[in-house]
Amino acid sequence: MRALVFRGPGDIRVERRPDPVAAPGELLIRVLSTGICGSDLHGYTGENGRRHPGQVMGHETVGRVVEGGLPEGTLVTVNPVLGCGHCPACAAGTAQLCPTRRVIGVDPAISSAFAELMTVPAPNAVVLPDGVPEEHGALVEPLAVGYHAAMRGGVSPDDRVLVAGGGPIGQACALAARRLGAHEVLVSEPHPGRRALVERLGFEAVEPSALSSRNDRSSRQDRTVVLDAVGSSASLRGAFEASTPGARVVLVGMNAPDVTLGAYAISTFERSVIGSFCYPAREFEETAAWVASGPPELAHLVEGRVSLDEAPAAFAGLAAGTLDASKVLVSLEG
Repeated sequence: MRALVFRGPGDIRVERRPDPVAAPGELLIRVLSTGICGSDLHGYTGENGRRHPGQVMGHETVGRVVEGGLPEGTLVTVNPVLGCGHCPACAAGTAQLCPTRRVIGVDPAISSAFAELMTVPAPNAVVLPDGVPEEHGALVEPLAVGYHAAMRGGVSPDDRVLVAGGGPIGQACALAARRLGAHEVLVSEPHPGRRALVERLGFEAVEPSALSSRNDRSSRQDRTVVLDAVGSSASLRGAFEASTPGARVVLVGMNAPDVTLGAYAISTFERSVIGSFCYPAREFEETAAWVASGPPELAHLVEGRVSLDEAPAAFAGLAAGTLDASKVLVSLEG
């Protein structure tokens, strides 16, 4: 098979790899499309140190079954979170909290979704019905990340939500907040192209600096929930400035491994800072079902499509900022 292999910071290549063989309990999948995630990009540049030379990355994917426990040709998306299956977290359906969890696309020992073929445990494949646009299956994973963040924040119809960051995860957070009936959803994003995409999704989008300069009380310092899809000291500071006493601030972005927190902004106004990572299997399946229902917003989310041979240039362009696209899918079928 052909695969996209990470060789080191700034170096990713198309190479030949042996075809994987499904073990008992696994499915062999022919990959159709895989999204380039921000974490993949940060791994490519060497920023996060979570990708290793020789690794085949990719975890936002959709494909068709070649062999295993499902009929050949079945369209599936893949939940990339692998738990041990035996600990209390796994027993509760929250494999993302498993102490020994692994993630397809992150664990260097797993040949993942930037390849023509991959194997996955059968329980991690979620079937999509016929008629769903195939590429939408590659959106389930990032949309599930946003959905879990909104669930962690307890978003309800009573809430006025601010989403910090209008990239793919911020878009997923905003869509999830709307799915959960939030009274109002506002997105802060410095990039004009991403603000325009957010507005096409039906949300108000503003520059982060506008949050503190607006006189409109409904858009300033009255957010009951902030979904921080950036994950930096600056974004958290903005979250505290824009939120009410008692607000819930969900940290889902991973811009930096360490951030500075305003302790008084948390303690004296009794705000809660809540972590969010991946999703439980149930929420991944609920998101897949939502995608299968055909929400029209999905048509706006993919801004770039490249072949496997074009993928190295796409990574380089995204890293350099010369490729101005929010979500790029790599087609493994040409």
